[in-house]
Amino acid sequence: MWCERNGTVRLTLNEHDALPLDEVDGNVIRTVKRSVFSESQPSPLKEPLTLAAVSQDVLRNILDLNESVIQNEEFVRCVSGGKLFPCSVPLAHRYGGHQFGYWAGQLGDGRAHLLGEYTNRKGERWEVQLKGSGKTPYSRSGDGRAVIRSSVREFLCSEALSLVVSEEPVWRDPFYNGSVIKERGAVVLRLAKSWFRISSLEILTRTGELDVLRTLLDFVIKEHFKSIGTNDPDKYVVFFSRVLNETAHLIAHWMSVGFAHGVCNTDNFSLLSISFDYGPFGFMESYDPNFVPNTSDDEGRYSIGAQANVGLFNLQKLLEALKPLLTSDQLSQSQQILREYPQIYHQRFHELFKAKLGFLGNEEKDSYVIAFLLKLMEDTGADFTMTFRQLSEVTLSRLQKGSFAPGHLSSSHKHFRDWVQLYLQRLSRIMSDSDEERQHRMQGVNPRYVLRNWMAESAIRKAEKNDFSEVTLLQKTLMEPFMEQEEAERAGYASKPPSWVQQLRISCSS
Repeated sequence: MWCERNGTVRLTLNEHDALPLDEVDGNVIRTVKRSVFSESQPSPLKEPLTLAAVSQDVLRNILDLNESVIQNEEFVRCVSGGKLFPCSVPLAHRYGGHQFGYWAGQLGDGRAHLLGEYTNRKGERWEVQLKGSGKTPYSRSGDGRAVIRSSVREFLCSEALSLVVSEEPVWRDPFYNGSVIKERGAVVLRLAKSWFRISSLEILTRTGELDVLRTLLDFVIKEHFKSIGTNDPDKYVVFFSRVLNETAHLIAHWMSVGFAHGVCNTDNFSLLSISFDYGPFGFMESYDPNFVPNTSDDEGRYSIGAQANVGLFNLQKLLEALKPLLTSDQLSQSQQILREYPQIYHQRFHELFKAKLGFLGNEEKDSYVIAFLLKLMEDTGADFTMTFRQLSEVTLSRLQKGSFAPGHLSSSHKHFRDWVQLYLQRLSRIMSDSDEERQHRMQGVNPRYVLRNWMAESAIRKAEKNDFSEVTLLQKTLMEPFMEQEEAERAGYASKPPSWVQQLRISCSS
């Protein structure tokens, strides 16, 4: 891969050099011991390959590359697993965690390859990974591949550079009902500051590999939690506190934009509290605390309204993984920190929703005003995203007149006018605040566009016919979700969802 600066993107190998590596070579599926990674070569997709989409932002601002590189055949090979970057030694990560509340044993990167770490011009370090790039020792019964529909969703909703599709047949049972269909393989090159997760630590405690656990934990703290002193005797307690706080804040942020991760297993929860490995995710259409985007989640364990409690469950599992390294006093401190999680979450939730409503300062009844609106939205099936966005665009005089109901929120609800009066009274107590200032504040936190499932599905259906125009349009739109965009408006991305969205089903199959 070529760049205008010095000709090549070179990847460093911090994890490879510092952490225990599997002594067995090759992609033979096996139980791995006393290792954090296994060396594993990607399996190139069958040609012909199509570079379906590229993030110009990631290309230029993260990887320091010139746009001209995408015309190079080597670029497509590098980002699809057909050729390695200079200095790259591909690795598959070993982990094991809880899935749907139960210990699942060894899991690991079953179709992902960590290519290495890149440090860009700004000094930022990014881990570069392929997904859908073939079998690893952790593939279990899988084929190591990903299909177009899941890869389009991954590309659009993550920090990804590229999407490459092929004609290679991949067989899937999308809804686990025995109806196997032929789909096409695809590979996404994605980036994150780290791919370590709660389950990275869990498996080491479960298997009694406490020396490896300590080595990995010290590495994570040194590389990613630099404010924690490496010689601090309480560093693991401080680490747990940091992860807990950031996890609470992350889930509160998900809630503030109506995002449901879909599969909140411990192997999908980052130690750095970033969003990743979400397959059957969804942004709510109508406000519903029981919204479940994943049709595979029959019991609704990971409904949007359950995410905060699931976060607590996952943090409990993290503490269990840390327990062998803690003294009795440190364990007591950590348990007290865990008990503070609900308060931390609710405080951040409260702050975010106050901002969504344009509030400044604190008033005793703010929580009531927020809860009142959410109940009205639930009762009337109001659109979550557009309720808050349209409140950020309306003038208070129009709201006062009663001729406006945001997000299809029915003004006929018997308590709608009661809420409007409470809201207007609260805003009136903000000194020296104009409509324009309030609107500017609110429009900066209430997106006009989110990746609704119907939008992703529309792009997927076209992509499966080799039309990637809507993937490109969505990627462009979602780069500026708070700004009204002419093309996005023409596509209906801020309009009422089409009727067929009610029949749309998303599952774990990918």
